[in-house]
Amino acid sequence: MNSAIRQIPLDTATQHHAHDYHQIVIALEGRADFDIEGLGGSIEGFSGCIVPANHMHYYAGTGNNRQLILDLPADALALTGHHHELARLFDAPRFFTLDTPLKHYLAFLTQEIGQLATDGPVPSLHQERLATTLLGSLYTRLANEAPPGHRRIDLQALDRYIDDHLSSRIKVADLAAFACLSETHFTERFRAQTGLSPWQYVIQRRLEASRHLLTRSHLPLSEIAALTGFSHQSALSRAYRQAYGHPPSQLRRHPSTKTLTTNSKLLDR
Repeated sequence: MNSAIRQIPLDTATQHHAHDYHQIVIALEGRADFDIEGLGGSIEGFSGCIVPANHMHYYAGTGNNRQLILDLPADALALTGHHHELARLFDAPRFFTLDTPLKHYLAFLTQEIGQLATDGPVPSLHQERLATTLLGSLYTRLANEAPPGHRRIDLQALDRYIDDHLSSRIKVADLAAFACLSETHFTERFRAQTGLSPWQYVIQRRLEASRHLLTRSHLPLSEIAALTGFSHQSALSRAYRQAYGHPPSQLRRHPSTKTLTTNSKLLDR
């Protein structure tokens, strides 16, 4: 895949995806909102954002908008050979604002692309040259700036999502989509923030919910298991024994039974 430079409006309805090539988006007219692996921001008035390959990003344009988009595969001429250092621009997502010289170059670039396009497709080699100049200028300005820190996962919001779907099968991909992250980045960031894998965390929420129902209701164990996401009563009992060392029926008979410390055998599954 060669580098490609295009000018398009972004859909005003929120969209999301990830792709295997890097991308730079610069606002030419109007505004657009982005959330790139948890880093959120808006671009307008010749500001832009860097979207590294394989990063889940949510985006939406506002009203009449027009964006300049550069699609850059990892093996693009602008990122390899003598220009390999420019690939560091895509080490992490970030937002930026063009200074006056870059605004002038962007005006030239858009006019050049527009003029050449009247005679047919713009030669790919020429697009690579234009992209390389823009990337080199951005790199000069951003190389010494540390990328902004990532937003922490909102655990309170995630808890509400888990609790609302507790009786259903919850996949890590579902949690990652809720947090606007790819599954890989969500899992890494979640473990760094909580010390647990998403699976371990969901199991804890299920056990806490079942404990609440065991002590505050007279529902049969089979119904509590279904309400808290265990496939059947025996699965709930097995989870209790592995986590707390006793069956759930013991908690019902003796509500004062302490179950605050979980057994690592369950959480290491």
